[in-house]
Amino acid sequence: MKKLLKTSLLILLFAAFAAPAFSQCETWNKSPDKDALEEAHVLYRQFIKTEDYDQAFPYWEKAYKGAPAADGQRSSHYVDGRKIYISKFKKEKDEAKKKEYANMILRLFDEQVQCYPDEKALTLGLKTYEMFYTLNSPYSENLKAAQEAVEVGGNKTSYVVFQPYASIAVYQFKNKLMSAEEARNAYLKLNEIADYNIANNKEYSAYYQQAKDAMNGTFAQIESEIFDCAYFKKKFEPEYRAHPDSTEMLKYFYNRLVQQGCPDDDPLVLEMKVRYEKIIEAENAAKLAQYYAENPGDHGIALFKDGKYNEALEKFEAGIAKEKAGANDSEKLANYYFYMASIEFRQLNRYSAAREDARTAARYKPNWGQPYMLIGDMYASTSSSCGNDNFDAQLAVLAAIDKYAYAKSIDSSVAGDANSKIGRYNGFLPNKEEAFMRKVNEGDSMTVPCWIGETVRVRFQ
Repeated sequence: MKKLLKTSLLILLFAAFAAPAFSQCETWNKSPDKDALEEAHVLYRQFIKTEDYDQAFPYWEKAYKGAPAADGQRSSHYVDGRKIYISKFKKEKDEAKKKEYANMILRLFDEQVQCYPDEKALTLGLKTYEMFYTLNSPYSENLKAAQEAVEVGGNKTSYVVFQPYASIAVYQFKNKLMSAEEARNAYLKLNEIADYNIANNKEYSAYYQQAKDAMNGTFAQIESEIFDCAYFKKKFEPEYRAHPDSTEMLKYFYNRLVQQGCPDDDPLVLEMKVRYEKIIEAENAAKLAQYYAENPGDHGIALFKDGKYNEALEKFEAGIAKEKAGANDSEKLANYYFYMASIEFRQLNRYSAAREDARTAARYKPNWGQPYMLIGDMYASTSSSCGNDNFDAQLAVLAAIDKYAYAKSIDSSVAGDANSKIGRYNGFLPNKEEAFMRKVNEGDSMTVPCWIGETVRVRFQ
């Protein structure tokens, strides 16, 4: 009999302790009040959408008490309950009531964690956030929540944990409630999580970057006190030696050692630096090659600046073809044609082709004086070989001056250069006596001979 009573007592005790755990995850699926609970759920959700939390509360309370876990497929009773109680908490003035609401908010977090374990990482992160920003929980309790969120979440830890954790860690360290090692480990772990998500979490990468920057701005207050070169050398060198071919590890280790003030002549730092610079050089070369493959016109500009003119022409032609087949960027097309004209004129003496490309550049970019300045330079530089005599050459000079004048009339940025060249070539205008012998009067229109073929109005010196 005693044995039977003892067994019965154990069963009752077990049931007593198990009941709360079971009830807080109970659903409406097998409830005799299923229809009423679902109706309460639907009604309160409508008020939640409009943030009418006072109206939502009685319906939510009914749904929550009857089926805390709703249908077992959604955690909305915990999530929405927190919204309601957070609203109550913010409006409440009585401290006892505020504490009661705060306890309910934390309870709803804990129940969600237990009943919806798949949401555990996010839920713990939000709990940390609300404890810090809304509930003003004691730092010791908030720190435990943050640590649990990181421990459970790992790389899935929500970015909302970063700033609260960092702020608490800095405060605790400054007030000698946290050791340098603990603060240092918190910093390293949070940065590791942030870097992982910045690299791999496409949807929230920017949020992790922003949170990381804010967090490290907070940690900067104690950075010099919790980090030193020796610590990082001791920490990183074993992994560095164990993974000599890991580019990512090398980059991380080298940059961290430099950031921590390790001297450039430190043997380990120097070794890493040499390898790091070679890798960066190779990566940059590969990126540049890829960029040039996708942007041949810009490659042409680089080749032009390096004096590789024939190669540059090929790239400009490819860039023009690519632009016309795709974006048709008039600014780029104008520049590419202008560069081609410059090469054809100054390097290859292809004057007609150069002029045509300069004109095309001007069409793509109206009110741009440079193409006309270039044509003026072509006329001026070939004037001495234009036609049969000095008078013909002077007509070519007139054509050059006309181009300079037109260039500055549409583009004030070339006015200084245009005026300088006009002043220089004014001394080579046609001679009045020679024109008289040819029966040419000032103001007459004449066609410049040779390849130029422009019509000019005669002016004399």
